[in-house]
Amino acid sequence: MACPFVHRKPVDPFSRQQSVADFDLQDINDDSLTLKHINEALQLLTAPSNQTINDALVSLTEKYSERFPGLAKFKNEKSNVSSFPHYDYLADIQSALMEFDEATAIDILILLGEELIETACHGVIERAFKSLGGNMKELIASLDGVYDVLKLQEEDLTDTGFVCASENELIFTSDRICVAYVLLGILQRLSKKLYGEHSEINIERLDGSRFRYLFKMVADEKPELRAMSSNPADLKMHNATFCKMFPWHFILDENLDLVQIGNAFSKLFKIYLNTNRAVTNFFRFRRPVDLKLEFKEIAKRTNTPFLLTLRSPRQDFVAKGLEIKGQMVLCPGQKKNTLMFIGSPFIDGLEGLTCNGLFLSDIPIYDATREVILVGEQARAQDGLKRRMDKLKKEVEEGHEAVSKERKKNVSLLQLIFPDEIAEKLWLGKQVDAQSFSDVTMLFSDIVGFTSICSTASPLQVISMLESLYKIFDEFCGIFDVYKVETIGDAYCVAKGLEGRNSTSRYDAAKVAFMAMKMIETCSKHVSHSGKSIEMRIGLHTGTVLSGVVGRKMPRYCLFGHNVTIANKFESGSEPKKINISLATKEALSLVPEFKFTFIERDPSCLPKELHAGPGETCYFLDGFQHSTVDNTKDIQVHIDAAIQQFNTESKN
Repeated sequence: MACPFVHRKPVDPFSRQQSVADFDLQDINDDSLTLKHINEALQLLTAPSNQTINDALVSLTEKYSERFPGLAKFKNEKSNVSSFPHYDYLADIQSALMEFDEATAIDILILLGEELIETACHGVIERAFKSLGGNMKELIASLDGVYDVLKLQEEDLTDTGFVCASENELIFTSDRICVAYVLLGILQRLSKKLYGEHSEINIERLDGSRFRYLFKMVADEKPELRAMSSNPADLKMHNATFCKMFPWHFILDENLDLVQIGNAFSKLFKIYLNTNRAVTNFFRFRRPVDLKLEFKEIAKRTNTPFLLTLRSPRQDFVAKGLEIKGQMVLCPGQKKNTLMFIGSPFIDGLEGLTCNGLFLSDIPIYDATREVILVGEQARAQDGLKRRMDKLKKEVEEGHEAVSKERKKNVSLLQLIFPDEIAEKLWLGKQVDAQSFSDVTMLFSDIVGFTSICSTASPLQVISMLESLYKIFDEFCGIFDVYKVETIGDAYCVAKGLEGRNSTSRYDAAKVAFMAMKMIETCSKHVSHSGKSIEMRIGLHTGTVLSGVVGRKMPRYCLFGHNVTIANKFESGSEPKKINISLATKEALSLVPEFKFTFIERDPSCLPKELHAGPGETCYFLDGFQHSTVDNTKDIQVHIDAAIQQFNTESKN
């Protein structure tokens, strides 16, 4: 496998090392080794996924079906167990193994662990395991500390964990015995697969949930080292120099009394060391959790990170609660053994440094804690700037949102007054030129006897009557997608066929006709102040018109031309509750084969005098409508609904 660092560019030895805050997540390749991959690798040891277990089980069945005939039934298991996240697959396997004798069941679990490595330990997961150590001894030594850190980050409250008691002893805690035997197979296969080592691993059950793995490695040939003196007098570094180089260290004897402390601890505790030197008087052990404070127990945890907090010898002690993070080192001697703790203050920022009575000079130059403190200050400054920028951004966004809301209100208001394209041009400040449109169908209407109604009703009653009608008419404009030109008194005028109204041209006249029929129906359901039914007469005409925006202070979108006048005259020549239409409109209503309009022919004398009628030309009353797909016995509204569905479907396509 290629080294993961071979693609790195040469680094200037005098350039500043990148901190965590300097990395851009987009710069991390998919095959780059990260903490996430190490976490996935350790999950393979303690809690493999259902799919991973299934893959290993399938491989195990294929290889050892002759040796263990009972494995054949495992082929009936579901192949895709990943879709059941709460399914405890390993528990089912353990239950199935109850049919075997104990020795056979243990052998199968160990082999299952080996197959887990064969099927899942590839690529970046294999590199993740290799990153923990150069050989099996180093790997199991790293398991203790790395698993403890990852477990703390994920706030895992379970008892599962590793303790490396010595270089050949690993203690694993789990309440599931099947996991312990699977782990045995995993460790055996890892040793061979990663390092080519042949390890004999024996498992012992210490109590209900703790298991001890004893490793017996094939000894490597080591080069002969020259004899070294064990006499302290031959030490090349003086104690004072050592305490200066490692200011945050202390040494304990077998009674857990302090026998040596670094300069930083000496600065804090020197005046209090004359009486009792027990380490518990000056430090509280926070991690490892539930550590028994005995020399032998601490010596077993030399591969675990330690987190200590300073106790207060007196009330005015400024560094009370200061956290020190580091590790314990067992120092064997000729007569007595000692433990040495080497660590660094676990603080973030200059404020955390000074409030504990410390200075930056108290942190060794080689210690990365210096950079953590300085980078933390830089990050705080950047966070402050980011918060201010976020606040400004939020204010700008709120302002932009308010402007957008007002803009939408203005645009909506313009679209209520003008056609969409005209409203857009006016909003953008563009000039709106007059245009000519052919085949525009216009509707003019008025209320019969409106003058007499106004003479006997109060202004409020007239306004209320018109409002109740025109509110419904405006809804019809939206349903039939026609443009409301204007209302003057009792006159209500709409048009269809103007550019930009998003309609299909062959349906234009039909939509206006539907509008007229619904207006007549609506008026029949309303009464005036005197209790009489309101009657309306309507005229329709189709032809060429001119349109344009007139005025600056109160601009209006107006229709001009001879055909506008003719349409108005058709309304004047109509009768109460009737829709008077021209021949041009009748022909436009015949463009859709599915639409069956019925007409009543009128005398040619009913034609407006202003219309230059051809020979035999006359006008008609629109009498009814049927859709070819709807039963004739159905109400007219059902027919109109079918027509609306038809032209809506066609407009979408």
